[in-house]
This record gives sequence, C-alpha cells and structure tokens, in this order.
Amino acid sequence: MAGPSTWKIDGSHSNVEFAVRHLMVSTVRGRFGAVEGTLVLDRDHAANSHVDVTIAVASIDTRNEQRDGHLRSADFFDAENHPHITFRSTSVVPAGGETYKVHGDLSIRGVTHPVTLDAQVLGFNTSPWGKHVVGFEGKTTISRKQWGLEWNVALETGGVMVSDDVRITLDFEAIEEVA
Repeated sequence: MAGPSTWKIDGSHSNVEFAVRHLMVSTVRGRFGAVEGTLVLDRDHAANSHVDVTIAVASIDTRNEQRDGHLRSADFFDAENHPHITFRSTSVVPAGGETYKVHGDLSIRGVTHPVTLDAQVLGFNTSPWGKHVVGFEGKTTISRKQWGLEWNVALETGGVMVSDDVRITLDFEAIEEVA
C-alpha cells in the first residue's frame, strides 16, 4: 500500500468497550453496540493518518437494562441531549513496530478533552469477498468526571459506588473504500 487510503469502520466487526470499578470491589464492563467512522491510513507516513469515530450513546449495553437506562439518563451520558460520543484524532505518532500513539479529541456530553490511545495494528488481510480489511486495537483510561459524568454514591464503609477511572478498549475492523 502506497500513500494514504481510506477505510470505513465495519460496525458489525468492531467493539467499543469500557470497564469501571463498582463498589470498590469488582469491575463492571459494558459496550457500545453502534459505532461508525472512517480511517485514513498512510503506512509510510503515519503523520498523514487520522481517524474519525462516532458512537451512539443509546447503544450502551452492560447486560443490565436498569443500569443501561440510568447510564443513558442525565445522571451520566444524557443521551437525549447528547446522542453521540465522538473521537477525532489530531496526530498519529509511531511508537515502534505496529504500535502508535493516537492523540485526539474525545467529546462526551458536549465536553471535549484530549486523550491518547495506545494503538496497535492487528493486521491486514483480504476477505473472501475480495475486500481489503485491517484490524486495530486501541486502549486508554480516562477520568469520567472531566466530561461531566459525576454521579456517584458514597459508601457507608468508605469509597464510592462507581470509580472515576474508566478503562476503554476499541477493537476496529475496517474495510478499504475503493474509488
């Protein structure tokens, strides 16, 4: 592959997952089922690469409908007024081999802050239908309070119900767009 190429995220083969500590003793994991976006990749010059991702807040799934409803409410994501989470890269920096630091702006609830994803290219291949595909994994940890996700309950024995730190993992498969 020479020069930049454009790839569309395949939502049926991609995941956006998160994990938070619950009651100071366990980890609750969830995912967003609706993700879309575009990648521009330049394997020879990473600085020419960028990513643009949109996640539908209403697609949140923690395997507990009551909790999911609470997470969609104004206490957390306020899906009615802020239906999408977005990430737009500002730079892609090689970090050795097939790993990269992807710097960008994460917007949640109308609030935008810079974050850095530790990203890895998992590989390139051709599907049985002749489409070129690529896989990526990205990880970061954010402080949810920076984006206004401050709801919590103090525990009688100390600590809080929901941790501030949220671990995020992105697993993307993307299909090359042919002009």
